[in-house]
Amino acid sequence: MVKAVVDIRRAIMAIGGELHSDEESALLEDGSEQNNLWGINLYPAEEGDDWIEFDSMINVRPSVNNRSRDVEDPVLRDSIRTVVESLVKE
Repeated sequence: MVKAVVDIRRAIMAIGGELHSDEESALLEDGSEQNNLWGINLYPAEEGDDWIEFDSMINVRPSVNNRSRDVEDPVLRDSIRTVVESLVKE
C-alpha cells in the first residue's frame, strides 16, 4: 500500500509519505490549496476499482459535507481517479 494525496485542481499528487499529512504539507508548500487536496491509498497489486482506496484522516471535512475519512461524493471520487490514472502508468 502506498499513501498519496491528490490535488484535483492542479492534477498532481504526492506519494510515499509516512502519513497523508506529510504529503499534504508538501503540496501546500508547493502552492496547492487545502480544499483541493484529498488523501487516498494505492494498492498497486490490485486491479479495477480496488487499487484506489479513498480513506484518509485529511478527508474529514464537515464544512464541505464530507464527515468521514472516506471521500463520500462520487463525482469527487471520479475526479480523483481521473488524476491518478493520468499520472500512474502500467
